[in-house]
Amino acid sequence: MTSGSTPPSRPALTFFADLSAGLVVFLVALPLCLGVALASNAPLFSGVLAGIIGGILVGAISRSQTSVSGPAAGLTAVVAAQITALGSFEAFLLAVMIAGALQIVFGVIRAGAIADFVPNSVIKGLLAAIGLILILKQIPHLLGHDTDPEGEFAFFPPDHENTFTELVHTLFGWDVHLGAALIGAFSIGLLALWDRWKVLKKSPVPGPLVVVLSGVTLSWWLSRQGGHWILGDDHFVQVPKAQNLAEFMGFLKRPDFAALANPKLYMAAVTIAIVASLETLLNLEAVDRIDPQRRISPPNRELIAQGFGNITAGLIGGLPVTSVIVRSSVNINSGAKTKLSTIVHGSLLLLCAAFLPTCLNLIPLSCLAGVLIMTGSKLASLKIFRKMWKEGMSQFLPFVVTVVAILLTDLLIGILIGLAFGVLFVLRSNVRRPLRRTVEKHIDREVLHIELANQVSFLNRVALTQAFDSVPRNGHVLIDARYTDYIDADVLVLILEFDREIAPARGIEVSLVGFKEHYRQLEDRIRYVDHGTSDLQQTLSPDQVLQILRDGNKRYRDYRPLARNLIRSREETADGGRHPLAVVLSGASSRVPIELIFDVGPGSVFCARVTGNLACPAVLGSLEHACVIAGAKLAVVMGHTDNKAVRMAIESLANPAAPECEHLQSILSEIRQVVAPAQIAAWSTLLPGEQNTFVDEISRQHVRHTVATIPERSASLKQLSQEGRIKIVGSMYDVFSGKVDFIE
Repeated sequence: MTSGSTPPSRPALTFFADLSAGLVVFLVALPLCLGVALASNAPLFSGVLAGIIGGILVGAISRSQTSVSGPAAGLTAVVAAQITALGSFEAFLLAVMIAGALQIVFGVIRAGAIADFVPNSVIKGLLAAIGLILILKQIPHLLGHDTDPEGEFAFFPPDHENTFTELVHTLFGWDVHLGAALIGAFSIGLLALWDRWKVLKKSPVPGPLVVVLSGVTLSWWLSRQGGHWILGDDHFVQVPKAQNLAEFMGFLKRPDFAALANPKLYMAAVTIAIVASLETLLNLEAVDRIDPQRRISPPNRELIAQGFGNITAGLIGGLPVTSVIVRSSVNINSGAKTKLSTIVHGSLLLLCAAFLPTCLNLIPLSCLAGVLIMTGSKLASLKIFRKMWKEGMSQFLPFVVTVVAILLTDLLIGILIGLAFGVLFVLRSNVRRPLRRTVEKHIDREVLHIELANQVSFLNRVALTQAFDSVPRNGHVLIDARYTDYIDADVLVLILEFDREIAPARGIEVSLVGFKEHYRQLEDRIRYVDHGTSDLQQTLSPDQVLQILRDGNKRYRDYRPLARNLIRSREETADGGRHPLAVVLSGASSRVPIELIFDVGPGSVFCARVTGNLACPAVLGSLEHACVIAGAKLAVVMGHTDNKAVRMAIESLANPAAPECEHLQSILSEIRQVVAPAQIAAWSTLLPGEQNTFVDEISRQHVRHTVATIPERSASLKQLSQEGRIKIVGSMYDVFSGKVDFIE
C-alpha cells in the first residue's frame, strides 16, 4: 500500500457487501415473484410489483437489517381463493389495502408480541422445512423440468402432482433437458467451489452473480450446438415486456372501490391481514435466528412497515407482501450487513423490469435453481437435525412435526400445524411438570419443598392438588413462589384452602415464601427452625452434624439453598439463642462466608478465621469456647485450594533471601513443618500447573497437621473428643468448584 492510499473504511465495506447481496437477492427474487403470481392466478406483473414494494418501501420503513419482503409462497392458496370469491383482481386489490390498514393497527396495539410465544423448536422446524422444500422443489428446475412455477412451494401444485411424484417423474421418467441439466450441474459445482476456496469466498464478486453470468453464456453456447441442447422459452425467466411507457403503465391495476358494498370484501381483508401478519412474524423470528450478528427486529415496527407496503400494493396492483424466509436466507448467505441490501434488490427489480426485461429473460432457471438449492442445503443441514436430537424429545418432536407438516401441506398450513403441536407439547410438559418437589433436611425436621413454576395456570391445579395430598399427616410443607410471576385465581384459591382448612385438619404445618404483594391473602412465613437450638444441640451427634454440613455444601454447589426467614433467625439468635452445632476454623482470606458454603442459618456455626488455619492459643481459646462453653458438637479445620499463605511458606524455603514480614514468621514456620526438604529442592523445576497441585497437597497436609495438633495443645478438647462428645475433622474447600472434601 502506498503512503497516499488509505484502507477502506467500515461503512465502505458494508456498502459493497450490501450492494453485492442485493444483486444476488434480486436475481433469485425475480423468478420467485413471477412464480408466486402465476401460482396465485394473478397477473404476472403483480408479483414483480410486490417485490419492488417489499424491497424499497417496506425495506425503508422496517427496522430489520436482514429481512427481505415480497410476494409470499405461503399466501398463494389464500390469494387465489380470495380472487375467486371476490370475482375480480381489482376487488381483491381493495381487500389488500384494507388488510394493510389492519396490519398498521396490529403494529400500533403491539400485537407483534405474539411471536414471542412461538416455541423455538417450531421456528427451527420452519427453517429446516424451507431448506428441504427448496431442495426438493428446485431439483426439477435444475434438470429442466419446469412445469410448475418457481414460486410454487405447496405439496400439491396446480398440475395435480405432488412434490415427490414430480421429483420421481423428473429423475426416473427421464424428463430431463440436457442443456438445462448441464447448466444446473455447472452452477452447483461452481457454488460449492466458491464456498470452499478461500480466495473465491473472500472475493468481492458474489458467487451467484458469476453463476448467472455463466448460465447466460452457457445457454448461448448451447444454442449454437443445436439439437437437444437448445433451451426453450419455458427454461428461462419470463418477465412481461412492454413496448413503450404507456404499455408498461398498463401493467398497473387500480382497486375497485365499488366492491366496498360487498360483505365478502371485509372477510377477505381480515383473512389476508391475519395470515400475512402471522407469516411475517414467524419469518422475522426465523430470520433473526440465522443472522450472524443476532440482531433483534422489532415485530411491531415490521407489522407497520408491512401494512404500508400492502396499502401501496393494493393501490397500484401488487400482490400482498410479507417477510419472506427464502429471499431473506439468500440475503444473509450472500453477506448482507444492513437493510440497504433489500432496498437495492427492490430498486434493481424496478429498473430491470422497466428497462431491461429482454436481458433478464436470458437467465436460465436452472442456474437460479442451483443458487436456491445451495441455500436450502445450509438451512436443512444434518447438523441442525443432530443438534435438535441432542436437545431431547421435547424439542425434537415439535421440530420434526413442523418439518413434515410443511413438506406435506404448504408453508402456512404446515406452520399452523407445527405451532399447534408445539403449543400442545408445551402444555403437556407444563401439566406433567408444573412444579418441583424436593424433600429438604432442615436442622430440626424434613420439609417437603414445593417450588411453583414461573406461570401457574388452571392446568396446574391437578398436579398441585396431588402434591398437597402427598404431604404426610403432621408433616411440614414449604410452598415456594419466589420464581413465580403469575398465579391463576383458581390455583390461588386452592392454596388458600389448603393453608387455612386442609393443612390444619391434617396437622400439617405450612410455610410460605416468595408470594408477591398482589397475593396479600398469603403472607410469607417460615415455621421450621433454621438455626441451632438447645434441644437440637443435645439431640444431634457429631456425625449427624457432619452430615448436615455435607448436605448443605451440596445444596450450595447445586445453587439450591434452603429458603430461610433471616429476620426471624436474627431476632431469635440475638436474644441469647446461640447454640452452635459446629465451629469452623478457616483461613482469613477464605473467598466465601462459611454460612454460604454449608448453607446454614445464622448462629448454626461459629467461625474462627486466621491465616494458615493455625492452632495458636487465641484460636484454641475460640474452639474451647465453642465446644466446651457453647456446646458445639463438631470442630472443622477447613483449608482451601490456591492458598497464598502456603505458597509463601514454600517460596520462603526455596528462596531464603526473600523479604519476610515480621509477624508473619510464626505462621509460615508452622506451615513449613509439613514440607520436606526434598520437595523444596524440586520446587523451581515444576511447571506452573504442577506448582499449583503441589501447593494444594501441602495445604491438605497442613490441615491434617492442625487437626492432630488441636487435641495435643488443648486438654479440654482432647477430653471431649475421647468421650465422643465432639469430633475434630479436617476439610479442603475447592475455591473453583465450591466443593468441601472432609478429611476424617
